[in-house]
Amino acid sequence: MCGWGPGGWSPPFFPPATGHVCGFCCLSYDPCTVSPLQGGLSQDFVEALKAVVGSPHVSTASAVRQHHGHDESMHRCRPPDAVVWPQNVDQVSRLASLCYNQGVPIIPFGTGTGVEGGVCAVQGGVCISLTHMDQIMELNTEDFSVVVEPGVTRKALNTHLRNSGLWFPVDPGADASLCGMAATGASGTNAVRYGTMRDNVINLEVVLPDGRLLHTAGRGRHYRKSAAGYNLTGLFVGSEGTLGIITSATLRLHPAPEATVAATCAFPSVQAAVDSTVQILQAAVPVARIEFLDEVMMDACNRHSKLNCPVAPTLFLEFHGSQQALAEQLQRTEAITQDNGGSHFSWAKEAEKRNELWAARHNAWYAALALRPGRVIVGHVGDGNFHCILLVNPDDVEEQRRVKAFAENLGRRALALHGTCTGEHGIGLGKRQLLQEEVGPVGVETMRQLKDTLDPRGLMNPGKVL
Repeated sequence: MCGWGPGGWSPPFFPPATGHVCGFCCLSYDPCTVSPLQGGLSQDFVEALKAVVGSPHVSTASAVRQHHGHDESMHRCRPPDAVVWPQNVDQVSRLASLCYNQGVPIIPFGTGTGVEGGVCAVQGGVCISLTHMDQIMELNTEDFSVVVEPGVTRKALNTHLRNSGLWFPVDPGADASLCGMAATGASGTNAVRYGTMRDNVINLEVVLPDGRLLHTAGRGRHYRKSAAGYNLTGLFVGSEGTLGIITSATLRLHPAPEATVAATCAFPSVQAAVDSTVQILQAAVPVARIEFLDEVMMDACNRHSKLNCPVAPTLFLEFHGSQQALAEQLQRTEAITQDNGGSHFSWAKEAEKRNELWAARHNAWYAALALRPGRVIVGHVGDGNFHCILLVNPDDVEEQRRVKAFAENLGRRALALHGTCTGEHGIGLGKRQLLQEEVGPVGVETMRQLKDTLDPRGLMNPGKVL
């Protein structure tokens, strides 16, 4: 298993031109044993759930509950009392109203690929799995927008868009559900050029805790900009299921690039790689992705993905545009990397070779699982975001104590650099104290007031964020 672990880390090497720093941990869950039914729900209530969605779409089976009680984090499995699969927004609304009236906690579930314990049912309750709501409802090619249900994943959307000349570029690596990505404020490798989910969500349909239906920008609206009142869409992006259940999202699409080139470059040091990144951005090279892997992570990726890249601090880059523009971008980038001691600058136009390189980057977590002991750094260096993966034995109590201390110190180091404790994966269970330190007491109190207004009974994904 992997997770935060003991070990030092070098002085700050984050690009000063970027806006945030993120300390991140990739952690695996700790399985648990669950009872046949936790006792939080009466049989009459379970029958009421079945009356809404049908008996085949409700489960209290131990294995099903356990599967829905954890994500990809180290947080212990906390299973719900029941799992339900609604088929449409009306059923979600009725389920929320039923739970609200009975005082039963609600935990929305997308694909379970989060890394902050966001789906753990810390107070039991009902897990509403949205995987059966998987329709792409409306595609507007002329104004670059699409409406998707919460079961639609990013890969499924881009497959659907393949012949439209458009694509959705936010890419967190995992094939996460798009509404789940909105709920967690997800980001990924393309953020340096295309932004994060906060920049690419236009409108949300949300079932509020009592069952009422909200369209954050107005029903059916998909404009590019607005000055009409409070930004309700922005409020729900990153809310992590604590304010309501996202049942559809209107997303901003982008023109598919005419041509794409991927490149890698090895460096003599971490600092040299970071200096190159800053200079590439300062030179206004419209790079689409800039990813960094240290030498330990590069070695792991070589072995896991059967590459033969130099075992050295390495940048993975990608460029989008016309053939003529790409040639200029590559030339300018290679010159900058050479000035910083870069070597083995290589690039690939063919889709198969590009996919091979990016598959290695996206599989970095799994490559790291093969390492023990060791510490690993990987990150979206183009937007100042880094992930630190350290391998830890979850059964070692002393190591777990050091894990916690390390995670807190790392987060506080990010805050000291005027960054954020989480650049893309949310707060969940593990970073609530760091959130208080980041936004301050007035910020937290304002968030609590918003939470109390929308969820006065505290039933929406309780125990998360605040």
